Amino acid sequence: HSFPTRRSSDYMFNFLRSKNEKIFAISLKYILGFSPKSLSIYKQAFRHNSIAKEIKDGVKDSNERLEFLGDSVLSTIIADFLFKKYPYKDEGYLTKMRSKIVSRDHLNKLALKLGLNKLIVQSHTTQQNASMNGNAFEALVGAIFLDRGFSEAQNFILNRILKFHVDVEKIIETETDFKSKLIEWGQKEKKNIHFKIMNENNVGHDKQYVIATLVNNEIIAEERHFSKKKAEQLSAEATCTKLGIE
Repeated sequence: HSFPTRRSSDYMFNFLRSKNEKIFAISLKYILGFSPKSLSIYKQAFRHNSIAKEIKDGVKDSNERLEFLGDSVLSTIIADFLFKKYPYKDEGYLTKMRSKIVSRDHLNKLALKLGLNKLIVQSHTTQQNASMNGNAFEALVGAIFLDRGFSEAQNFILNRILKFHVDVEKIIETETDFKSKLIEWGQKEKKNIHFKIMNENNVGHDKQYVIATLVNNEIIAEERHFSKKKAEQLSAEATCTKLGIE
């Protein structure tokens, strides 16, 4: 049978969109271990700012707000996990371990293991980078929290991420503190390393810091995050990559 001659393009678009939604839902169930109640919130988790539409007062329906939420939820889950796993370790040790587990570099790798990079929707003019993957991972955690609650988000992290994809002991030994690494390199090479806040987007809970890394007063890289410390780490990581610092 042929498609109707009138508005046939609309018919085909709706058919393909329906088919893609089914594929998206199946992919999510495979990743999450359960079927989402609200598919739209997960679509937003993978929608990059470059292709998002404005909702109100400059706020877009991108994954950035979900990223902010997921960052907090993930941090709480990991803190609880470490608190119970290491009952005799002090606050400083637990904080350092949590920072390494939720570092951008580690979240980027986890996102690739799960295949999240294949679900990200972005403008064809925007080049995908590693940070997008980690952002999508945090946004996914935020989506799970909104869709199924804290218990399901915790179950996902503990039983589908930490259990199968994370070697906690190995991470503690090998994960890199890019800011410290860059500063050490600067001291060795007699280079002046400086981190500068270039912009603070939005206000309140939605505030994001744009941090630039300067080497001898020259901007090498800029990155953003809701956390000033994470923005510095991301910027330092990007700088290490550009300068070939291993």
